[in-house]
Amino acid sequence: MTDSSVLHLDDKTFDETFSTAEGVLMVDFWAEWCGPCRAVGPVLEDLARTSGGKVTLAKVNVDTYPALAARFGVRSIPTILFVKDGKVRDTVIGAVPRPEIQKKLTSLA
Repeated sequence: MTDSSVLHLDDKTFDETFSTAEGVLMVDFWAEWCGPCRAVGPVLEDLARTSGGKVTLAKVNVDTYPALAARFGVRSIPTILFVKDGKVRDTVIGAVPRPEIQKKLTSLA
């Protein structure tokens, strides 16, 4: 996806993105084969796209970068971290409904 509101992170870009993101950074730990990940992905993309620049979505493929998943204790996917000011402020595990994700974003805005 070439959408500018979605970043694909790797071992090299993760730390800088994590610490310098403006507004709220949603970090989506996912995998290609994960059905719930595919279900929640478009919701996260839409929330980032319609946030007016206040929310950035970053995706980490756990199959490609297992060390990043391990670093944050990700045991099931999808796991979404809500990061603000370089710190994890909240977490969602599983494909939760859009209003629940929106509520978390609103509380951090």
